[in-house]
Amino acid sequence: MRCMEIMSILEILNMSEQGFTQREIACATNRGKSTVNDIQQRCRNAGLTYEEASRMSNMEIRARLYPSNAATEKKEEPDWESVHTWLRGGKRRNLQYAWEEYRLKKPDGLCYSQYCRRYRQWREATGKTVKMVQSHEPGKELFVDWMGDTLDCVKEFQTGLLQTAHFFVATLGCSCYPYVEAFPDEGQENWLTAHIHALEYIGGTPRVIVPDNCKTAVTKPNYYDPKLNSAYWELAKHYGVAVIPARVKKPKDKAIVEGSVGWLETWLLEWLRGNVYFDFAELNREIRGRIKTLAERPFQERRGSRASEFESFDRPALRPLPAKRFEMVTYATRRVPDNYHVEYEGYYYSVPYTFYKQDVTIRASASMIEIMNNNRERIALHQRGQNGARYITETAHMPEKHRRQYENNRRNGSDYLKWAATVGKNTRTVIERVLKAQRFEETAYRGCMGILQFEKKFGAEKLEAACEQALRMGSACYTTIRSLLRNPLPEKPPCPLPLHENLRDPSEFV
Repeated sequence: MRCMEIMSILEILNMSEQGFTQREIACATNRGKSTVNDIQQRCRNAGLTYEEASRMSNMEIRARLYPSNAATEKKEEPDWESVHTWLRGGKRRNLQYAWEEYRLKKPDGLCYSQYCRRYRQWREATGKTVKMVQSHEPGKELFVDWMGDTLDCVKEFQTGLLQTAHFFVATLGCSCYPYVEAFPDEGQENWLTAHIHALEYIGGTPRVIVPDNCKTAVTKPNYYDPKLNSAYWELAKHYGVAVIPARVKKPKDKAIVEGSVGWLETWLLEWLRGNVYFDFAELNREIRGRIKTLAERPFQERRGSRASEFESFDRPALRPLPAKRFEMVTYATRRVPDNYHVEYEGYYYSVPYTFYKQDVTIRASASMIEIMNNNRERIALHQRGQNGARYITETAHMPEKHRRQYENNRRNGSDYLKWAATVGKNTRTVIERVLKAQRFEETAYRGCMGILQFEKKFGAEKLEAACEQALRMGSACYTTIRSLLRNPLPEKPPCPLPLHENLRDPSEFV
């Protein structure tokens, strides 16, 4: 006969000692007369009284009244902690396989039903199956996710084909107040847009956003140090919120939004199913009206509704939105080539040459290109190229040699004249004549550069003197000035010939 519940045994034993009949005991305990008789006989055979039994544990009473069952229970227990750890180590592991492995080592061990029952008892006794109550502070957390279900409900104007609508869901932790918006895909731009619209819909910013580990949110999942998508990180920084992704394959971490998704898939998607809309704006107007109605529905097991809870608790606790809406930006990763210019949409932007062969992140807005290193530090900022030159260069990014060459290539005649004026007026006159000597001014630039570079080797005074001599000679060119600097003419004229009787007087030549 199976073991009865200990409380029933104690009740039967107590009433028997008080003199109640078996029929009265059976009626009071909701048991059969034969069951009551069996318990009375077992208690008499075991010499067990109510006073003694009330001081015994359940296991001791069961072992006293059912010795054969107790013998079975005395079998050595498996290491349930190891069994539990093994079961959680892979999604394809189950108790059937664990029990078969157990019986291979212990053929006389527990049968399968007893093995399963005792494992469940161990789990319950060690608290493995209990759930922790999740309390959510007002205005603290916003849980976000995409619905698993989609709808083909938006007709393209040109082709007449139905587009698939993907539904973004955001839910506040305290009130479970929902926001839903439909998009044609689940890409990065739509992900960010959905967050912007959700925050504007609830009229404030929470302290924490809890997303899933999708690529638009997290590029490298890690419980302790997740790496956020760059664009998502920028959005979080703009609104001043912390992004704490849920653990991978742990839906209980975002049970609020998971529950809302299931609720909305029934009460929203089924309501939309079968309808056709001509654009997503029309679809989202319908969704907002429906969401407002659903949020005002009373709770089934407590007072109020999602809307009333939101107005009473979440809305007062939300922080105000920033004065300026988040500007949508796109990100791209590039490796710096040997010309230290990184490409983005057909234009090339310079970075400091020291970042050659390093990976950098491009942050592109409508008007600016910002380039950051691996520590998210800005290393370059450019106006975004719209037309004109494809290479956009900042001279400070060049090595010294390249900078000099770049500056030389950009000089014109006016620049050479200004440079020459710093040396002296004769040098400026020489440069002016060199420029005018050529039909096309650009042809003379190298000659001007060569003349002015002599200042570094010979000094400004010698160059000015050589230019003066070249002007007197009527030969203002690079070759003449080079010769004069290498072999300068005597500064004073030669001494006159002395008077001599053999020399004729100059007047004789008149």
